[in-house]
Amino acid sequence: MTGVERPEEPRRQRLNPDERRQQIFLCAQKLFNDGSYDEVSATDIAAAAGVARGLINHYFGNKRGLYLEVIKVSSTMSESAVAALPAGPSEQRIDVAVTWFLDSLEKSGATWLSFGSSMGRAPDLEKILIAAENDSIELLIQTCGFGGRSADREQIRAIFRIYAQLARSGAREWLLRKTLTRPQVHALLASSLKVIVDDVIPAI
Repeated sequence: MTGVERPEEPRRQRLNPDERRQQIFLCAQKLFNDGSYDEVSATDIAAAAGVARGLINHYFGNKRGLYLEVIKVSSTMSESAVAALPAGPSEQRIDVAVTWFLDSLEKSGATWLSFGSSMGRAPDLEKILIAAENDSIELLIQTCGFGGRSADREQIRAIFRIYAQLARSGAREWLLRKTLTRPQVHALLASSLKVIVDDVIPAI
């Protein structure tokens, strides 16, 4: 692998299958965050996880399957994150949700933001991204207190899809182009979401 610092190889540990799979996933997530798909090999991932290369195929099919799994997890807002949000005013929930989003990007954002540069927009990648966006939008709708609205659901989804594009663009300016700081992106996303919640959706 070129251009990517490989983590120190850990000692082999006795883990159950789920723990072993998670270990491989976390090592791959870090390596793909540090380098592109082409720069990271299955051998690199196996070495970082302290496992035989064959286990990558056993758990994920191949390097591509593992990469797609990393993209899926990195680009989806988790239900546990939503459940952990405070039950206070919407402004407080919005601030915490944006903080969670930016925290998750700091851990795996380069993978998510630069996905597919080497693979192209393949059908399996496209399917994962569409599903991840739809799931995240539904959770965001719940977070903002609109989970019970059904009559104008499609319009609400459309509004949040537009917001999702803004969030991705802001993240790219911060993490990839380095034109904005994290506090600036946080302020942009939090204030924009507050306008959507307080003014835009109530007016539809």
